Amino acid sequence: MKNAKKIWIALIIVAVAAVAIAARMLTAHDSTQYFTEKIDRGDIRTVVEATGTINAVTTVQVGSQVSGTISKLNADFNSHVTKGEVIARIDPSLLEGALLQAKADLETARANAAAARANLEKAKAAEAQARADYERTKPLAKQGIVAQQQLDVSKANYDSAVAAIGVAQADTLQANAQVQQKAAAVTVAQTTVDHTIIRAPIDGVVVSRNVDIGQTVAASLQAPTLFTIAQDLTKMQVYAKTDESDVGEIKTNQPVAFKVDAFPADQFRGHVSQIRMNATTVQNVVTYDTIVDFDNPEMKLFPGMTAYVTIPVATARDVLKVPNAALRYKPDLKPDEVRALYAKAGITMGQRGQGGQSAREGQSDNNTGARPQSNQGQSSPQGGARPEAGAKPDRGQWKGQGGGNAGQWKGQGQGGQRPQSAGGQSQEAQQTQRRESRANDVAVIWKMMPDKKLEPVQVRIGITDHTTTQLVEVLKGQLNEGDTVVTGASRGSTANRMPGGSGPLGGPPRGR
Repeated sequence: MKNAKKIWIALIIVAVAAVAIAARMLTAHDSTQYFTEKIDRGDIRTVVEATGTINAVTTVQVGSQVSGTISKLNADFNSHVTKGEVIARIDPSLLEGALLQAKADLETARANAAAARANLEKAKAAEAQARADYERTKPLAKQGIVAQQQLDVSKANYDSAVAAIGVAQADTLQANAQVQQKAAAVTVAQTTVDHTIIRAPIDGVVVSRNVDIGQTVAASLQAPTLFTIAQDLTKMQVYAKTDESDVGEIKTNQPVAFKVDAFPADQFRGHVSQIRMNATTVQNVVTYDTIVDFDNPEMKLFPGMTAYVTIPVATARDVLKVPNAALRYKPDLKPDEVRALYAKAGITMGQRGQGGQSAREGQSDNNTGARPQSNQGQSSPQGGARPEAGAKPDRGQWKGQGGGNAGQWKGQGQGGQRPQSAGGQSQEAQQTQRRESRANDVAVIWKMMPDKKLEPVQVRIGITDHTTTQLVEVLKGQLNEGDTVVTGASRGSTANRMPGGSGPLGGPPRGR
């Protein structure tokens, strides 16, 4: 009996302990931890980022106008050449044979022309003799000394001699024309032979060699490219692909900074020289070539390198800065609670771009009153995919938009250089988000009060560096330097940390 009583007591103790543990776990799960940062003051610089290719200012492709076998190469990769220097030769054997034949034809034509001129002189002599005979016979016929028939014969001989002169003159002209034709053929053959010697058209450096000795080149359809020569590698250009939404902010002579993978610690500088109007469309994304001129005195940069270009377009100095994560944050509250807080702060609800957030923001798509948690990596109700919470992205920052709801992932590489796509978004989606972000310059920030309660503050925002955004003015509520704003929240004691946050409220601040 006593053993049974002990067993029941033990079972009751175990049950009570299990209930206590479950209640504690449920309470811990339901607790909300906030991630906060403080409003500080500083400088903000907004830039246009693009990726481009480094090219020489002048690049010439050296080809061949004749077909044949490469017999000699005098230049190789990275060779410095001067204008007129022989850099290659094509075997001229067949072409030289054609030249000799053309010269022989020219000599034959000249001989024929000489014979034609001799025949012309002979015809002229015969014509003079016939004319003299006719002139002597004509008065004798009038005196009756010679018969009329003899006069007629003399007249016919004279006419025949005159006609012979015309024929001889035509033959002479034809012979002279043949001489000119054969001389032209010799010139063409000689030029063809000369084209077997490939010369450098400019001073520069050989950046590409496409043939080897013994290789046959065929120039029947188009001139094959033998070498590519860059004129001057101390002055080069970057062809940067800039989005159509950014070209309006870019002006000629603007300073430009860029980096390359070959020298990740170095930053190179140039200036915008041209924005070409020739548009390129890839997957409905329109880009324009922005040409950046820069000096390369040490010739560290080579043609073809990829450049990560940064063009500063606006700067705000000594202004209040709000974290972009605070512009995206929305509390996990019921719509009625959000509506009440908005009304208390005097914020008009339901006006996108004016009130920043509406009462419906905070609801899920099925209107159950539960909003997707920010640490689930889901998109916001009004579009604009969000980065996954719980892991700080190593490339890029989330660019907040008006209303704190939509956003744009503006990729940056090491040192803020490389454009990257966000969460698998297409370039078209990023372009649309970037266009919308410029129209929505009013947002709602949730301020953490001393009693740990949240208070909405409506603000007007300015330029952004994709980490922080300029606070232009406070429209509703109060927000000063040093105030604490919420950048994220999560449930449970083991929740992941949000990007850009300073740690959960009451916990140790995250290291910077």
